[in-house]
Amino acid sequence: MMTKHPHLRQDFAASLVVFLVALPLCVGVAVASGVPAELGLVTGIVGGIVTGAMRGSSLQVSGPAAGLTVLVFEAVQEFGLPALGVIVLATGVLQLLMGALKLGRWFRAISVSVVEGMLAGIGLVLIAGQLYAMADAEAPASGLAKIAGLPGALADAFGDTGALASLGLGAGTVAVLVLWKRMPGALRTVPGPLAAVGLATLVAVVFSLPVATVEVKGLLGSIQPPSLSSFGELADVGLLATIIAFTLIASAESLFSAAAVDRLHDGPRTEYDKELIAQGAGNTVCGALGALPMTAVIVRSAANVQAGARTKASRVLHGVWLLLFAALLPSVLAYIPIPALAGILVHAGSKLIPVTAVRSLWREHRGEALILMVTAVSIVAVSMFEGVLIGLALAVAKTAWEASHLKLEVIDKGAGPVQAYLSGNATFLRLPKILDSLEALPQDRPVELDLSGLHHLDHACRTALESWAERHSAAGTEPVRVTSP
Repeated sequence: MMTKHPHLRQDFAASLVVFLVALPLCVGVAVASGVPAELGLVTGIVGGIVTGAMRGSSLQVSGPAAGLTVLVFEAVQEFGLPALGVIVLATGVLQLLMGALKLGRWFRAISVSVVEGMLAGIGLVLIAGQLYAMADAEAPASGLAKIAGLPGALADAFGDTGALASLGLGAGTVAVLVLWKRMPGALRTVPGPLAAVGLATLVAVVFSLPVATVEVKGLLGSIQPPSLSSFGELADVGLLATIIAFTLIASAESLFSAAAVDRLHDGPRTEYDKELIAQGAGNTVCGALGALPMTAVIVRSAANVQAGARTKASRVLHGVWLLLFAALLPSVLAYIPIPALAGILVHAGSKLIPVTAVRSLWREHRGEALILMVTAVSIVAVSMFEGVLIGLALAVAKTAWEASHLKLEVIDKGAGPVQAYLSGNATFLRLPKILDSLEALPQDRPVELDLSGLHHLDHACRTALESWAERHSAAGTEPVRVTSP
């Protein structure tokens, strides 16, 4: 046995650590997404057993992600829980198609600022929404309303014993997560999320706190494969936009996570197209079971590497442990307080906000920092999909502006023709500046326009330069002499 699986001991130990990290996160993400807790476990199981067994990235772990919580919650509110399976199934099929067409590597071309801005926006909305859950209050629908209503919701909580107990339990959970790194080594063998939820559950039970707990429906009772009639909703433009958003965000997050995990270990590198196919297969199965969408999750993946995992056996085993828990001990979930899960997600949301990255970007690449911040603010103010599109459009515009570098050099010796040299890339983006400079040249002198230094001259610029040359020549001076690029 050991010759066939030389790393079984390390992988077995790592799988238990990943299982203990994944368990509270699977449940927390499901509850925050407005779906039964068991559906989070189903996605974790599929992420381990289906995606985990496939080729792509050897050590990264997939499951329900905090990064998709906001999007899933909005989709369930708008289209209903039965439509979730259709959305996730379609997302999986699109990912399979993109992997088969070898589009995985193109996700690496997406501006890092847009992805970090996307995660920061999700993090802000997630934190705001989960603070309401911690205070046992109803969260408003929009991101801006969530943030604007927070002071009032927290003030109301202080006047209500139940809400105050809920808030205290959630705040205590966040405190345990933050301080867990400073605990003695022996204690730290228990993963922080599990310790935080375990302690909160113990406090809630021992002191009989009046806080909301997870509602248990049982694994089979929660699984709802999409009905044939629900596929008719694919004709809805809003639903199709949601599917595209799920696909873009889940794929980008998984492949960026893969790049980060590759930096944590010196084993085999990620094969991006195969990883996209593995994610697509997982999401197709999750959709068929009516469960949450999955992505690769950096928290679980980092825990897997740090626990000493050597092969994909660790992530497959973590899926087996989740399956055994969901099948044998589902009633344990009923003791978990909702504010503790909200605390876990507030902490997870804060990790999505790249404060240090913004600082360093602002010093070195101010344009990239602005793209990051505008993407994040757009997601909070408008919506997930539009926010990402705004970020992508800004990144493309910035690249186009930088690529259209153009230099105009004018040599006027006082007598004879004025010489103008254009070099670089002449695109419509720089056209107003070029024309202003050329129109400022003396009208009563002949001009020699040398375009031989141009690498690129677009149609708009060529037409505008020809029009300017005609106008200059029409004033009675010699015709403008142009040297072609």
